[in-house]
Amino acid sequence: MELTMEFWYLLPISIAIATIAMSSGIGGAVFFSPLFMIGLGLDPKIAIGTALATELFGFSSGLMAYWKAKLIDFKLGLNLLLISIPFAIIGTVYGDLVPPLILKAIFGIGIIFIGYQLYVSWRQEEKEKLEAAHKKEFETNYESTLTDADGNVYNYTICNKNMGRMFAAIGGAFLGMISVGLAELQEYHLVAKCKVPTRVAVATSIFVVVITVLVASIGHFYEFAQEGGEVMNQVVNLIIFTIPGVIIGGQIGPKLQKVIPADKMKVGISFLFILVGAFMLYTLI
Repeated sequence: MELTMEFWYLLPISIAIATIAMSSGIGGAVFFSPLFMIGLGLDPKIAIGTALATELFGFSSGLMAYWKAKLIDFKLGLNLLLISIPFAIIGTVYGDLVPPLILKAIFGIGIIFIGYQLYVSWRQEEKEKLEAAHKKEFETNYESTLTDADGNVYNYTICNKNMGRMFAAIGGAFLGMISVGLAELQEYHLVAKCKVPTRVAVATSIFVVVITVLVASIGHFYEFAQEGGEVMNQVVNLIIFTIPGVIIGGQIGPKLQKVIPADKMKVGISFLFILVGAFMLYTLI
């Protein structure tokens, strides 16, 4: 195996992507997959597997920060994992049977859908106004309470649990097939629909994604190891720069979240998703 400095520029790019992902709760693979497929021209299977492995390390880094802040609802996370993990395995298995052209089309359509849903849910809302509007209700009518490391108390109720399970299934399958979807759909359900405090929703979503990505990425890396040779060499030369980058960004993101309103960031990212998805579909023409 020959290590090269060819992809050195992925280090600062990875830091930036992980910082955005950890501060907003959006899966970093949603940026890495098109970067690898469009920017570097990699085969979709290689791009998706590498993006998942990169996301695993980035989200794990961010998870430690949120864990320390005591913002993770583990009971909710474990309930979602019971659904997301099996469907991620199914997505990984069937993703191998889908032609690269179809994978790109699924990715493009999926990312446009997610971007549109984020836009619709956030276009009229600002986090501060949303929390203020429901504060009185949550003071007397809530099912869950979480106190973080700073002593802040969050009261909330997980609404429409069947919808949450459905999104966990769809998101898990998409994550296994195209490396994206789970974090985005989970946040849409928790924040936009159930009005769960943003910091709790982001932290819990990251917990669910880390475990699910771990399972999904094992399958992809097993395939890489089986193929060996040039494929494995290419993957290693990418992750030696992306993994350190996302570990650094994973620590910066949670701190940045305290400064930048999550709602404004989500709206901006929704437009970015739509543009990325549209460009992906354009490359298929």
